[in-house]
Amino acid sequence: MDTLISVLVVFFVVVDPVGLVPVFLGLTQGFDARRKRMIALRGTALSLTILVFFAYLGRPVLTALGIGMPAFRIAGGALLFWIAFEMLFQRRSDRKEKAADEARTDEEAHDLAVFPLAIPLIAGPGSIASVMLLMDQYGRGWQGQLTVLGAAALVIASATVLLMFADVVRRLLGRTMILTLSRILGIVLAALAAQTILSGITAVYPP
Repeated sequence: MDTLISVLVVFFVVVDPVGLVPVFLGLTQGFDARRKRMIALRGTALSLTILVFFAYLGRPVLTALGIGMPAFRIAGGALLFWIAFEMLFQRRSDRKEKAADEARTDEEAHDLAVFPLAIPLIAGPGSIASVMLLMDQYGRGWQGQLTVLGAAALVIASATVLLMFADVVRRLLGRTMILTLSRILGIVLAALAAQTILSGITAVYPP
């Protein structure tokens, strides 16, 4: 149970389902309710598929490139720390909104469900790095793999629900509450990133 809670926190902070709501509303402005639900379902389903792919094939790719897991932990921790920095200073939200604007002006980026919703807003570099790091840490047995993938599925399922009812969520929480939650999650992610970097360093230089 402790492992499940820890993994859930990591995915929830990195994916940031609540923070996706205002971005999704900007992306889907002008679409009817049925089309919004379809974009939400397709985008989240595709993002989960991408995370499962990297959960099982990410490490063989790193091995083929001659990259060890300690190096990936340090690099992944640094990436997560940068995401936390962006969340704390609202730069991540601004960057997401910018991606949404670019998608609208480029003929909907061929498919809003694929870009930018699934990639990179949900299954972005932070999510991919997280699932690979967590599979390396907990995924040696089938129970650990089920825990990591189950946590990812739960978080993406929560994102699906929030996006399908994005208009209601925005009215209930308001922009101020959404930004406040994003900053709190940023602090938590910064601590998790620091722990990941320390794990990579101690794997090379044991205390």
